[in-house]
Amino acid sequence: MTFTPHAGESHGMGIGARLNWLRAGVLGANDGIVSIATLVVGVAGATASVGALATAGVAGLVGGAISMALGEYVSVSSQRDSEKALIAKERHELTEMPEEELAELTQLYRARGLSAETASRVAEELTAHDALAAHLEVELHIDPNDLVNPWHAALSSALSFTIGALLPLLAILLTPAEVRVPVTFAVVLLALAVTGTISAKVGSSRVGRAVTRLIVGGGLALLVTWLLGTLLGATGVF
Repeated sequence: MTFTPHAGESHGMGIGARLNWLRAGVLGANDGIVSIATLVVGVAGATASVGALATAGVAGLVGGAISMALGEYVSVSSQRDSEKALIAKERHELTEMPEEELAELTQLYRARGLSAETASRVAEELTAHDALAAHLEVELHIDPNDLVNPWHAALSSALSFTIGALLPLLAILLTPAEVRVPVTFAVVLLALAVTGTISAKVGSSRVGRAVTRLIVGGGLALLVTWLLGTLLGATGVF
């Protein structure tokens, strides 16, 4: 019998790797878009100086990309270390107490609804094939061939942040002073709609809800920082 995966179900890349890439990439892009947009819009509310806008925007882009990469690397490295420690512990238990581990695996399958006879047979066959993989999957929900990669997460986060940050930075620098703020607002909200749609499609969630969250949150952030910059500029702080 030929097996054909259902539409929308991935049997290639592990779900852990897929979600890790999605999380780092989408969060990086959204953070780049919103953080740099609010930064330059706030500065634009206080001053029309292109030099000030460029300096603030580039500094924010570089600092944000480095911060995102370091944060992802540390976070994902900690998760990977925990997974490796659990794998080592399970491997040790299988070596030292194989019978107890077989009984544990059997009980886990019984808890999933299998009969005692079927659970025992499944546990024995899987143990004979790859005991460690069987325990990691059922007991710890870990795929040893699909551990999270901190370098992938860090690079994805930094790159996506940079790409996202370039959109509002270029929008505000390349447009005339009298329209730079509304143009930047429009570019940012459109970009957030696109990233929200992508994240929803890849994650198989509702597009409307994801897009609405990003647009409303991003729009409020832009409005608040622009008003604050305008207020500070009017009071002579800048």
